[in-house]
Amino acid sequence: MNPLKKLASQTAIYGLPTIVGRLLNYLLTPLFTYNFSTEEFGVVTSAYAYVSFLLVFLTYGMETALFKFSQSENDKQKVYTTALISVFTTSVLFIILASAFSNSISESIKFTGHPEYVIWFAIIIATDALTSIPFAKLREQGKAKRFAIVKVINIATYIGLNVFFILFCKPVYEAEESAYKDFVEAVYNPEIGVGYIFISNLIATLVTLLLLSPEIFRMRYVFDSPLWKRMMVYALPLLIAGLAGMINETLDRVLLTYLLPENEAMSQTGIYGACYKVSIIMTIFIQTFRFAAEPFFFSQSKDKDSKATNAAIMKYFVIICSIIFLGTMMNIDWIKYFVGEDFREGMGVVPILLLANLFLGVFINQSIWYKLTGQTGYGALLTIFGAIITITLNFYWIPRIGYMGSAWATLICYASMMVVSYFLGNKHYPVNYDLKRIFAYLGLSLTLYFISVFIKTGSGAINLILNNLLLIGFVLFTWKMEKTNFRKLA
Repeated sequence: MNPLKKLASQTAIYGLPTIVGRLLNYLLTPLFTYNFSTEEFGVVTSAYAYVSFLLVFLTYGMETALFKFSQSENDKQKVYTTALISVFTTSVLFIILASAFSNSISESIKFTGHPEYVIWFAIIIATDALTSIPFAKLREQGKAKRFAIVKVINIATYIGLNVFFILFCKPVYEAEESAYKDFVEAVYNPEIGVGYIFISNLIATLVTLLLLSPEIFRMRYVFDSPLWKRMMVYALPLLIAGLAGMINETLDRVLLTYLLPENEAMSQTGIYGACYKVSIIMTIFIQTFRFAAEPFFFSQSKDKDSKATNAAIMKYFVIICSIIFLGTMMNIDWIKYFVGEDFREGMGVVPILLLANLFLGVFINQSIWYKLTGQTGYGALLTIFGAIITITLNFYWIPRIGYMGSAWATLICYASMMVVSYFLGNKHYPVNYDLKRIFAYLGLSLTLYFISVFIKTGSGAINLILNNLLLIGFVLFTWKMEKTNFRKLA
């Protein structure tokens, strides 16, 4: 199969649960923002910022190490069980420590009076870390359908429980009369509030663990200490890069709760978190692409045309991201209603975050150069460089311009990482990217966006039609420029 066609196929299969899940999760945003206050949603936003950071810490690069050493070691099963035992051990230790200090932790992260949140999330994070290894094994083996099925069930469980607790139980409990009143009063406690979002996540995570039990328990376990040490040497720079990456991705939502006045910190965090979700389509595509691309790049690395393939992938990636950027911004006048009215004041961050995530996607594409050459230390240095920018700009801007400062810091961070990574990659693993067309497509998408901003007719319907005509024009233009190459992929 044509390698680009194979990547597109794998991306589609891996992406099915991610796209469906994220889109449905996106549709949960109005459920949350129309039922909870900005301050309550700020607690949710802050909590999941910590989750993202800690999940990277507990997986410590073992997923990528699994891909790398499965290619070089004769006994793939030994590589897998060594990684699984390692992550299982650290995950259990994490649950024990978090549970023992749940009261003090909840106070320090501004979840005062809710130590149960800490315990719930400790189990969620540890279980997600453990299941990341069997998920990585499924990706390495190309078992995309099995991967997709488990992910879809996880997503369906999480979404179904949220709908049950918030959309069904909450209104029934508040109603004066209902045929389901006795049942709901037995299973629903209004004092838990946003905690039901966390409970839904906890149950969905445990269901996933159960579904992956064949990949976890039905095997002969071997822990190879010398192999583990070599895997850790390879993985630890990725851990540092991952932690720095999470600083770039989520630290802003943590810092907002500390650097803004206490009486508005959680509320502003909630507004920023809700509007961040509007840019989720770009994030969905990047995550989907990443699931398929990382094992794909490793498997294609020995092919004589691998660099030409990488260059073509980058160009098509930028085209798709540009379409996502334009598609979102050309329809922002109705997309904004996906968040509650109290949250819409933060919509100005959406174009900034979309563009920031586009640059992040380009950086992820480029990052294959240091993974394939084994120079993972460069990945750590690049993300640390980005983290320094993120921390510095957030500390400077948040007290002055609030969450808009966080959005601009994210854009500058990812743009800087992208540029530096390009020049380093060009030195150590040169790829002949089609920069002329990449810049042309990106520049055209930004130009069309600014045209839509400055040209308003006074009619929302006419504006929407004109905006989408500009979007269609961009799609037709890229098709005309690339149709010969597209047909080769068919």
